Amino acid sequence: KMSSFRKALKSKQRNHHERSQPVFRKQLGLLEKKKDYKLRADDYHKKQNTLAALRKKALEKNPDEFYFKMISSKLEDGVHVPKKGNQEVEMTEEQKKVMRTQDIRYVEMKRVAEAKKIERLKGELHLLDADSKQKNKHTFFVDSKKEVHSFDLANHLKTAPELVDRVYNRPTLETLQTKTIQGTVEPRSMMKMAKQRKHQYKILSQRIDREKKMFVISQKIQTRKDLQDKNKKVKVKKETPNAAAIYKFEPKRKR
Repeated sequence: KMSSFRKALKSKQRNHHERSQPVFRKQLGLLEKKKDYKLRADDYHKKQNTLAALRKKALEKNPDEFYFKMISSKLEDGVHVPKKGNQEVEMTEEQKKVMRTQDIRYVEMKRVAEAKKIERLKGELHLLDADSKQKNKHTFFVDSKKEVHSFDLANHLKTAPELVDRVYNRPTLETLQTKTIQGTVEPRSMMKMAKQRKHQYKILSQRIDREKKMFVISQKIQTRKDLQDKNKKVKVKKETPNAAAIYKFEPKRKR
């Protein structure tokens, strides 16, 4: 009974046809329906309300008010753009290149290799000054001015006059009677050795700088791997060319 009623009801229905554009308005395109008008009207009123709010904000603005964007941006073709000089560089081009082409295991391997070479160089140089002269001063005190003029440094240190300028391996006369001097004493040879030591210290400085750069790159790669974790986190310190960013992660109980 229900199926026959449904068939009878459907036979009485007519297909609904939307009203089309009149012939004399064909050049205007399709006839706008109410739903199309409503979308257009809502968009129009939204824009009008935005313009009214901006006009009100401009009228109520204090012309003497200062904000920091005034000194960190400039106008270009009527548009405010940030000054390039004030932008902080977070990463150098060298760091970007290494992080883009290498993984953390390679960077850590190179860093450990540099650290071993640094330790070996430090052991060879014994942290001596390159020009064999101390930066600090050794002050000797005497009782009178007469002793100042007659003060003999070699006699006071109980060593040979030729060894006074040496800040390392400066044996006393008593030691020289039983042992020989290790190293050269001639001025020309000492200058040559000082030049070689200076070169070694330069290499050591370069290796220490390289090891620091590798350490920073390794830290930055590890930080990016840690950020893939879905735990909540807060940035404590932003990234700089000399240090990775620091994040504080929400504590999570391990099950």
